Amino acid sequence: MITREAFAETLELMQQTPAVAILGPRQVGKTTLAHQLADKLRPNPVYLDLELPSDLAKLREPEVFLDTHAGRLIILDEVQRTPEIFAILRGVIDKGRKTGKENAQFLILGSASLDLLKQSSESLAGRIAYIHLSGLTATEVRETRKSSQDALWLRGGFPKSYLAKNDSSSMMWRQDFISTYLERDVPQFGVRVPAATLRNFWTMLAHLQGATVNMSRLASGLGASVPTVGRYLDLLEDLFLIRKLQPWHNNIGKRLVKAPKVYIRDPGLMHALLNIENTDALMGHPGVGESWEGFVIENLLSQCPRWITPYYYRTVTGVEVDLFLEIKNKKRFAIEIKRTLTPEVTKGFRTACEDLDATHKFYVYPGKEKFPMAKDVWAIPLIEMMELLRSEAG
Repeated sequence: MITREAFAETLELMQQTPAVAILGPRQVGKTTLAHQLADKLRPNPVYLDLELPSDLAKLREPEVFLDTHAGRLIILDEVQRTPEIFAILRGVIDKGRKTGKENAQFLILGSASLDLLKQSSESLAGRIAYIHLSGLTATEVRETRKSSQDALWLRGGFPKSYLAKNDSSSMMWRQDFISTYLERDVPQFGVRVPAATLRNFWTMLAHLQGATVNMSRLASGLGASVPTVGRYLDLLEDLFLIRKLQPWHNNIGKRLVKAPKVYIRDPGLMHALLNIENTDALMGHPGVGESWEGFVIENLLSQCPRWITPYYYRTVTGVEVDLFLEIKNKKRFAIEIKRTLTPEVTKGFRTACEDLDATHKFYVYPGKEKFPMAKDVWAIPLIEMMELLRSEAG
């Protein structure tokens, strides 16, 4: 299930820049999107899955291969397997520019971010645009099924999980996904971590959804060193599986919490790690509020361009805002997230908004109507908040 929005955004970028990179975790729909685009393009694009030895062999002499297919879009799937290709792509793109071919020549798909971004940004600066495909969002599925937002929250945004025939089938898919990722996919990235160890660590993070990172406590619980825990965090972040939300800090004369907060990015994976199979189990789980918070944050950030850096804000006395965004024209959004139909403006939120000089103040809640909670604070449904951010940041 690839949305028209993702299809249109990718196609537009392909018409503007010679290389487009689609980044996101495995099974999120990158290859499906690439094939849908390929079906609309003429001449037919060339597709290479660089995890297949037969396709990888075609790039033993990359200049020859690319020259042979000049004038056709080249799709390189799982390109992090051959990061050395970026320097060669730069020469091909520059050669094309000299002949007036500014449209996309390369569609690059990647399942790991840090090394890929480093390689591509150094070699293809000014020649590549990025799309982060993070799974289905609340705005994308609202027309597809009854109570789609709750189903999306429970099952997560991976298309095969969300579209499963029932909750049990969805849970089975996610459990298989986790096992396959840890046992097969992670080793392919050259990382030597026992699957059982990484699963235990990932599960620990699911129990700590939305909590500030205490490296010493994590290390103690895992029976590992602090540097080792740091490497595991970086790995899961690099694979788009967790988000480290950084604290906002400035010289405002207050003692601030400086550790990042950690979230499992896909709520369906979080629920699978915690064996939460259905909505009744989720509503009765002690982590339901933190699960909702992570779900809302990922959906809101899906509407923001890459240049916007998200933060949270918290002082050591507990004054906090769940999400803080600085958008163009000096607009500052302070967003609190509450899983209740009767949210109330707290003194701590008011104080935090003053500290942050917030211009827009919202409580995102699971209701269906936007209403004023105070003179300048609004309760707002998730989808309406997503649409507002998209229009303000677009």
